[in-house]
Amino acid sequence: MIRALFLAGLALIAILPAAAADLTPEALSGIGPVVEGEIRAGHLPGAVVLVGQHGRILYREAFGVLSGEGDKVRPDTIYDLASLTKVVATTTAVLQLVEAGKLDLAAPASRYWPEFASHGKGEITVGQLLAHSSGLRADLDLVPAWSGERAASRLILAEHPVFEPGRRILYSDINFEVLGMLVERVSGERLDRYCERHIFSPLGMKDSRFLPPEAWRGRIAPTGFLNSHLRRGEVHDPSAWRMGGVAGHAGLFSTADDLARFAQALLGGGRLDGRRILQAETVAKLSLPQIKAEPPLRGLGWRLEPPLVANRESLPAVGALNHYGYTGTALWIDPVTDSFVAVLSNRVHPDGKGDAKELRWKILALVAAAQGPLEFARIAEVRPELASYADLPTMRVAPFASGLDVLAGSGFSPLAGLRVGLITNQTGVDEQGRSAIDLLRRAPGVKLAAIFSPEHGLHGRFDQKIPTGTESAGEIPVFSLYGRHLKPTPAMLAGLDALVFDIQDAGARFYTYISTMGYAMEAAAAKGIPFFVLDRPNPLGGEAVQGPLLDSDQRSFTGYFPLPVRHGMTVGELAGLFNAGNAIGAKLTVIRMRGYLRREGLEQTGRAWLPPSPNLRSAIAANLYPGVGLVEGANLSVGRGTPTPFELVGAPWIDAEALARRLNARGIAGVRFEPTRFTPTENRYRNQLCHGVRLILVDRKKLDSPELGIELAHALQSLFPAAFHLDEIAAALASRSVMAALREGRDPRQIAEGWRAELERFRAHRQAYLLYP
Repeated sequence: MIRALFLAGLALIAILPAAAADLTPEALSGIGPVVEGEIRAGHLPGAVVLVGQHGRILYREAFGVLSGEGDKVRPDTIYDLASLTKVVATTTAVLQLVEAGKLDLAAPASRYWPEFASHGKGEITVGQLLAHSSGLRADLDLVPAWSGERAASRLILAEHPVFEPGRRILYSDINFEVLGMLVERVSGERLDRYCERHIFSPLGMKDSRFLPPEAWRGRIAPTGFLNSHLRRGEVHDPSAWRMGGVAGHAGLFSTADDLARFAQALLGGGRLDGRRILQAETVAKLSLPQIKAEPPLRGLGWRLEPPLVANRESLPAVGALNHYGYTGTALWIDPVTDSFVAVLSNRVHPDGKGDAKELRWKILALVAAAQGPLEFARIAEVRPELASYADLPTMRVAPFASGLDVLAGSGFSPLAGLRVGLITNQTGVDEQGRSAIDLLRRAPGVKLAAIFSPEHGLHGRFDQKIPTGTESAGEIPVFSLYGRHLKPTPAMLAGLDALVFDIQDAGARFYTYISTMGYAMEAAAAKGIPFFVLDRPNPLGGEAVQGPLLDSDQRSFTGYFPLPVRHGMTVGELAGLFNAGNAIGAKLTVIRMRGYLRREGLEQTGRAWLPPSPNLRSAIAANLYPGVGLVEGANLSVGRGTPTPFELVGAPWIDAEALARRLNARGIAGVRFEPTRFTPTENRYRNQLCHGVRLILVDRKKLDSPELGIELAHALQSLFPAAFHLDEIAAALASRSVMAALREGRDPRQIAEGWRAELERFRAHRQAYLLYP
């Protein structure tokens, strides 16, 4: 019966195009200007784009040049696919071996490689490796230098999971390096030879190969340089290169035409031109989430997305398959609309500073718009097995509860019998609006003996240093941690058995509440008393990690730890990171939230916005703050003393029209700018007429707020070099390399590209401290 349902769903694709409009060559004509614009902008030297539907190629064009030598890109140009290797080669090979009974997705990988069980890896299954839920980190270390598959095997065996397998998604090259080795172990053929015999040759993919021959060199798009040697036909990925060019995660070279044949085979239920590479039931399973959690979801190897339709962002993230490659490649396969899109580029040539994100996003948006909107009910008709995922975008495992709510729900049992000091302010309230102070004061068996207030004070009203004794909480002493002391002193902690932290953070590195938490953890550790964090959401959400990392020697009260400007972590997660990273040694307990999902900002939890400080008055201001706050230290007003702080940037010396025109011309995603004038009643330029821009937040998910800050600084420096004090933003930026780039007048997008690598390293490092899916 199940087999019949899968086959019926696949058969429906050919006769029921889910009511979305079919693609036409005319509807795809806008792709050319998009690609040419990205090439003119210097984001990539060239590209090939191919779009097909219902077994026909509707669009196939080549653009630009292969390299600075001027050879034009051809439609049959061969590209380094980078991570598309994972899905085109390795995933397909693994699933073929599953069908042959040589591998079992539910079996531990150590069944086929016994030594792999070392260091806690014995329970990791083949399926978890495919779905990136193994718990293994992102990639192998490259230092010290190593070479060869044996060396890679030794490093893999020394790895240990950074979280329990099967609990969450962590995209990992190591997963597929292991899978490539499993293919070799169970098939008796090296991965490249296996794929040639069982995938590429049967499908007629004549230009797809690991280790392409020298005769192909003239058609291969070069990538970057290695030791002054231009790589052309040699894999760009550093781990795959060290493994000899054949690895499960990278190393495959191919053309758009060959990818089209592969896509058509999957859309045909695993069959093309009478040759079958996978069974229809297996192909149908590719688009089923392996963990029913939060987008981006993972199926077997593939990233899962909504179908390629105009309203895709409002649909559950199931229906279509997608994967990207680091070199600037992408492949989308959509069984619901029976369409596919291949984008191949060598954006890493010549210096690794190119960027294919906008190219891929714009092409995908254009194709999706051409197909019109689609109701999820119609998707479920075509793919009945997806019907149960209709609630994915808003799926909750439980109603939201903050750490304070969870603690109160437990009867405050973790604090029973303790004399407690509470670090809090006006944001420390439960779901009914009751303050942590009142709740702990009344908690059975708990003695609230001291209160500590951060910057802005216990009630969030002050914008200056606050002496201890300024505020009162009845008979309980209130100590200021934003006055003479930034850290609790031994005298303040005298007689306390524990410190409890309950404050809503703002999600930006230079917001001082997390520094207060770090200093208090140090004081608690020195005193030997436990430290509890009552966790709260990151109001900006927990997915976006943006901006340059703080230089390690630039630490201060506005930069406690080498974080990026937007760290995407909750205070509880940061506490774990600080405790380990700074070797604090605190006896740390995080009271976790219940029902919280990483993608959610504070407003998605259903809780009302409580300004964490006097000038963060709305969620809009909070989303703009990591960008506008970067430039606030200069001779500017950011709207303090107006109704909309951090939604304004101005000064008496600014030409508002010129600044708005310059910023809008940059096409900064998620925000636009209107010329304005305003008179702040406090702070810089108090009671002076300022000219500048009002920032209109259009889409918070698309906004890279730290990059917005660099755009603001660059525009002000370019337009008003004699008036704008650029060097005054150095303290908030806390990155010498970025400051140097701004002084040199480099393009903000190039500056931002310069911090991408360290961001990825931070992303991988922080995974061990994340507490929520």
